[in-house]
Amino acid sequence: MSDMTTHAAAGPTAPPPVRRRISSDLSARGEPYVWMMGAALVIGLGMIIGLLAYVFYVGTTTFWPQRVATVTTLDGRTIAGEVFRSENYKVPSGVLETLPAETREKIAANLGIANRTLYRVGNYDLFGEDFVWVADFEKKSVTFDRAMFFVERLEWGAFIGKVTRIDLAGKVIERPDLKTLNAAIRAGGQRRRAVEVIETGEINDINHALDVLRLEARRAEIDFGTNSPEAVAERERVSKESDALRADYAVLEKKVSDLRTKDEGFTITLEAIDGRTKTLSLSRIVRLYPANALRADQKWSVYLDRWVEFLTSNPREANTEGGIVPALVGTLTMMVLLSLAVAPFGVVTALYLREYAKQGPLVSFIRVCVNNLAGVPSIVYGVFGLGFFCYILGGSIDQIFYPERLPSPTFGTGGILWASLTLALLTVPVVIVSTEEALAAVPRSMREGSLACGGSKWQTIWRIVLPSAAPGVMTGLILAMARGAGEVAPLMIVGGVKLAPELPIDFTAPFVHFDRSFMHLGFHIYDVGFQSRNSEAGRPMVFVTTLLLISLIVTLNAFAIIVRERLKRAYQVGTF
Repeated sequence: MSDMTTHAAAGPTAPPPVRRRISSDLSARGEPYVWMMGAALVIGLGMIIGLLAYVFYVGTTTFWPQRVATVTTLDGRTIAGEVFRSENYKVPSGVLETLPAETREKIAANLGIANRTLYRVGNYDLFGEDFVWVADFEKKSVTFDRAMFFVERLEWGAFIGKVTRIDLAGKVIERPDLKTLNAAIRAGGQRRRAVEVIETGEINDINHALDVLRLEARRAEIDFGTNSPEAVAERERVSKESDALRADYAVLEKKVSDLRTKDEGFTITLEAIDGRTKTLSLSRIVRLYPANALRADQKWSVYLDRWVEFLTSNPREANTEGGIVPALVGTLTMMVLLSLAVAPFGVVTALYLREYAKQGPLVSFIRVCVNNLAGVPSIVYGVFGLGFFCYILGGSIDQIFYPERLPSPTFGTGGILWASLTLALLTVPVVIVSTEEALAAVPRSMREGSLACGGSKWQTIWRIVLPSAAPGVMTGLILAMARGAGEVAPLMIVGGVKLAPELPIDFTAPFVHFDRSFMHLGFHIYDVGFQSRNSEAGRPMVFVTTLLLISLIVTLNAFAIIVRERLKRAYQVGTF
């Protein structure tokens, strides 16, 4: 009876609650914005990858030898050149009127659009132009003559034509074969290098010694007076030693003159497509090859030889040909000096702000200022570097230490030291911010444990905090190096030049010359792409130099990342 009563009191089982779907549009759930952000990310990555792929493709194929086409036009012109690029263009109405009716109808059917090809014809000293456009409707025939040579010269750019003869000090060879030509060019290169060794080595050393002696005499006049016994004695010594150096200079000059006279007997005669000839010394030829008769192994030989020249020689022809050594050395030197300047200053500043400074409005204001400095345009840093480092600091150094060189400035003008310090100021906010965040990521328990064991605050920072924060510090340095390597605007003001006569690092004491101007890969790209007499001629070098700069930055960053990861594994206390 009690069981029945209990069952009756419980009543029937209540139905489970039904979960109703709340209707909402897609924007309320945020799905369109997620898709939009994902699409933006994909587009951005695609643009970056596409740009890098294009630079890689053009940069790696620039030095590949191309065939030389001989084009005969309907109006009787004949040109010979490499195919540089093709494009569609709108045919001017004045040109259309001169064309045959059938050709006009074809172009009109294509909405007035026709294709044209840009040929690199070279021979600038004969033709006055490096490139020629030829429309497809202008062509009568296109052939590839196996006797056509592509000749790379030290001056006037490339020559495209035929080799008629060579003169080897009286021994004339008509229509020489490729083996004979290469042997003669190698011998000419050896004669050219023999002259360059004397001019850039021994003669340059004598000129430097004469300049040092002149400055020593001038310094004695400043220190003791123009007519003082000390100044008179110093001038006599300088005069005696200078006479001996000038005698040595005369001997070397005679030797160079004899070598050049001998070299003038070895010549090559080239014939252009229009029949005009050009005779020049074999030592002025860098390389030549029959453009339409090369085997695969010969093409690879030319390709690799061009890369070796690019990485080991100086530029020529207004930086549009030749090598990149001065710019490569200048860029590496500047990045090393930049890192040596920005790392200690940025780390010390971050240490003070995070570990020593009393947190308050003043420190917060300083942090805001540091973050704002990261957004200042780079050209402003360049103007500051020119005014403070070059004119104020460098001018004071010249007045104190180099008065004998005035009014010619030593440190009072642009140089690699001031350029490195300017870029250090530009990138130091990045290092400060990343180092502060790395220091904040170190657990407080590690600090307290060190202090509890009797360590001082500095010992704790030096032995515990800094090693643990090292991966974050390396992150800041990586970002600073990457930005510093790509900046160009400040360098245009504080030391970067189109062509540096001397490297900032050489084998002459003190080996690193902080006062010298320098070439930079980024500035080199700007100069070749926008300041050369022919932008088309400089376009290949722009892509090759860009590829080299990107490779350099990637290599340095990869090295820094490897160091960072090893530090992170050595002090595994968290992830920054």
